[in-house]
Amino acid sequence: MTATTDASLTGTLDVAIIGAGPLGLATALALQTAGRSPTLIDARAADAPLRDARVLALSHGSRMLLEKLGAWPAAQATPITRIHVSQRGALGRTLMQADDYGLPALGYVLPAQALVETLLHACGQRGIAIRHGIAVQDVEANEDQVLLLGEADAQDAIGSAPVSAPVCAKLALSCEGAVDKDAGRSFERDYDQHALLCRVRPLVPHNGQAWERFTPDGPIALLPLGQDYSVVWTLPGARVDALYALDDDALREALQAAFGPAVRLGAVSERARYPLGLRVRRDAVGKRMAWLGNAAQTLHPVAGQGFNLALRDAWELADTLRGATDPGDPALLTRYARGRLLDRAGTIGFTDSLVRIFSTPNPLLTHARGAALLALDILPPLRHFVAKRMLFGARAWP
Repeated sequence: MTATTDASLTGTLDVAIIGAGPLGLATALALQTAGRSPTLIDARAADAPLRDARVLALSHGSRMLLEKLGAWPAAQATPITRIHVSQRGALGRTLMQADDYGLPALGYVLPAQALVETLLHACGQRGIAIRHGIAVQDVEANEDQVLLLGEADAQDAIGSAPVSAPVCAKLALSCEGAVDKDAGRSFERDYDQHALLCRVRPLVPHNGQAWERFTPDGPIALLPLGQDYSVVWTLPGARVDALYALDDDALREALQAAFGPAVRLGAVSERARYPLGLRVRRDAVGKRMAWLGNAAQTLHPVAGQGFNLALRDAWELADTLRGATDPGDPALLTRYARGRLLDRAGTIGFTDSLVRIFSTPNPLLTHARGAALLALDILPPLRHFVAKRMLFGARAWP
């Protein structure tokens, strides 16, 4: 880890970013690339982001953005060269291959910790200020500035004194936490599903192939990570407790039975779980404020679109603010929100539709799903349309 710089929080900051996780760090780099002066504020100790145990699935488009920011952890990223999509117990499948698009990979899988280390190093090299131990509890905006109200830990990881006065900025960005359920015009859908996460060693090398297998309980994703698969197993809430309590051998057997014989699974390790739902803040901007990533929309992990969408949000916001006298100008924030409308709505709708259509045992829908997968397989233009939007978003960047 590269040490980050201290910063005074007196005066009015240009852009204050709440949350120094992967998205906050990437947003800071994007903003500085666009000529802004961001300051990161995080409630946690400095080493907390480095303990992030998540596994991230990044599209080729996200790799391109991170490379432009000088923060692509190539050595820790496992490429996905093929994606096999199917449904258990029914006809219909499709196969997407990087060679079809002249790309080295369709996407990449890597530990969040590896990305955080790379982003922190890039921020340190560029002198981007990060203040730890400051918990923002409320935000108040007026015509000229936004006030971040909270308190600081006296044992701040960088040794600064507690902050009692509000932090003032021209613009505040929330890059931490999930959508606030009390956040005005918000929408929420409970899928009554949990994600059971684990790592599993395949008995035959995966050779960079990922699997998305739809079952009546929900999708099972096998994502290549090193020599293993990172598994995202979607389950009804009523079943997840019993499965999570199994020992490793019994869990492997249950996973093998649910996925089917296409992949022979070996040792299981590193399990976790969390509930799934859709939570969306309809207005991703407000008065001198914008929300990005999970703070704006929390998506189902199917198709792995959440963090990729967040990176595109950060990149376009930075581009919108390039050269602006006042980064909190309402007209600029409105322009940014309008520019993101298609990609944001398209990605949210895509993931929500996949969950609702492919996670039901209705036999009529089973045949319809099979026909849809078959159409993707035999109609390259249709398959390419879907693939390019998974790679680059609803606007098919770049």
